[in-house]
Amino acid sequence: QVQLVESGGGLVQPGGSLRLSCAASRSIFTIYAMGWYRQAPGKQRELVATLTSGSSTNYADSVKGRFTISSDNAKNTVYLQMNSLKPEDTAVYYCYAHYSGHNSWGQGTQVTVSS
Repeated sequence: QVQLVESGGGLVQPGGSLRLSCAASRSIFTIYAMGWYRQAPGKQRELVATLTSGSSTNYADSVKGRFTISSDNAKNTVYLQMNSLKPEDTAVYYCYAHYSGHNSWGQGTQVTVSS
């Protein structure tokens, strides 16, 4: 089982930036894909960004050009750099990992975009 610990959420004004971090309990070389989902109040959880072990990335249309997913393999950590944040980006952001037919989830971190 891969344990995931998220950090970096908070309150930011529209147009601002935040960077989320997701630290895995084992080498991310052994994980097929990692990424981020988000869930806003009253809405379904939606995929935000994915990074595969082959370094392929995928983004939701709503965040393309504003969010960037990356990794630091030495730290077993995946990041989500979020720029030009909008109020509609407000949600709980969940890190996930897909490996060997299993999925693991982080505890979630709140991102609030408000003036």
